[in-house]
Amino acid sequence: MAWPPMVANITTPLLGLVDTAVVGHLGTATHLAAVAIGASIFSFLFWAFGFLRMGSTGLTAQALGQDDERRVRELLLQSVLMGVSIGLILIAFRAPLIDLAIDLMAPSAEVEPWARLYCEVRIFSAPAVLAGYALMGWFFGVQYSKGPLWMLLVINLANMVLDYIAVYGLGMASDGVAWATVLSHYIGVSVAGVLAWHKLKGFTGQVPLRVLAKWREYVALIRVNRYLFVRTILLLLVMLFFTAQGARQGDSILAANAVLLTFLLIISNALDGFAFAVEALCGEYYGRKDKANFKKVIKLSTYWALLAALVLTLIFWLLGNHIIALLTSVQSVREDAALYLPWLIFFPLLGVWSFMLDGIFIGTTSVKQMQNTMILCVLGVFFPVWFISQDLGNHGLWLSQAMLFIARAVTLYWCYVQNMKKGVWFNEV
Repeated sequence: MAWPPMVANITTPLLGLVDTAVVGHLGTATHLAAVAIGASIFSFLFWAFGFLRMGSTGLTAQALGQDDERRVRELLLQSVLMGVSIGLILIAFRAPLIDLAIDLMAPSAEVEPWARLYCEVRIFSAPAVLAGYALMGWFFGVQYSKGPLWMLLVINLANMVLDYIAVYGLGMASDGVAWATVLSHYIGVSVAGVLAWHKLKGFTGQVPLRVLAKWREYVALIRVNRYLFVRTILLLLVMLFFTAQGARQGDSILAANAVLLTFLLIISNALDGFAFAVEALCGEYYGRKDKANFKKVIKLSTYWALLAALVLTLIFWLLGNHIIALLTSVQSVREDAALYLPWLIFFPLLGVWSFMLDGIFIGTTSVKQMQNTMILCVLGVFFPVWFISQDLGNHGLWLSQAMLFIARAVTLYWCYVQNMKKGVWFNEV
């Protein structure tokens, strides 16, 4: 189950990589910085609703384990409808949202108009992006991991082609990158909708339309998602803060961090392939109350995820500077990125544990613990470490990020041990 989402997720940072590479070769750091700011804003804004993916996976996997096929159908329709509705609301309130985001990021006077233009275009992808989250979560929940593979491949291939056309064919800059992203998401979610329709043929039961109109039918989904929402907001607040602090150190540092964050996206999206498999399979076995297979999935997936983390570490160690050179031709940005590259070399080994534990807790929908541990890690570790390491400059930022990975792993592992020991997930016979 892990390889399709791994392949699909590795293509996701390629979207950012292509965006970065296209504008990175325009000969100035201005457009690269504008895309970095705009992409950070929408990572925060859209992934704040990442519960549409995570909540759908856990609940769907449990419904599958309980052989409740009607509920499997219902969760797909509810999640997609919720995603589209939230996306339309974001478009309706786009002006104040963009103003607030730009003010918080505080870009330079040269970068600000291009970053604003990027945001004014990119917001129109909201319904497609959020519906795509819901579809991805449902695909993982029913263990159809090739669904997200096809959807993300289509999105990223379309984005590559449209990026090139917009920037080099039509003479656009960061605004062209934004339009390419918008159109590619609508193309991808259309493909995903067709795949979901075909997959639904394998499940019995019907979901009356009146059920979708009653808010009480969404209670279970909302109950899970509210904790995931807080947890995701905190995680994305860290990323937004990270980018903003980089911006305060100058456009070159901001651009260098944007390049290195592409490495971080590669790490997270590659290792999340195993985490998605854990979510689906642990969710199913949790629904069936099958403790033996539940533990077996965790053991095997962690073994393979650790092996993947070692491979990524080796790749970044041997080829890191070559990857940076592919991303930008601006010499000052290359030099700054190379200076902080050693942090990224070790991040796969630091992050793999928290990714796998996230998968277990999403599969069991133990999301309140995920929220509470994230509050502790962000407020009790990330920000204090940043505060005491400000004299280290950008090294202090990367140190804070490393300590956040470690803290997430330690706290979630403690919760895992307690849940297994006390029979929270499986009643001891």
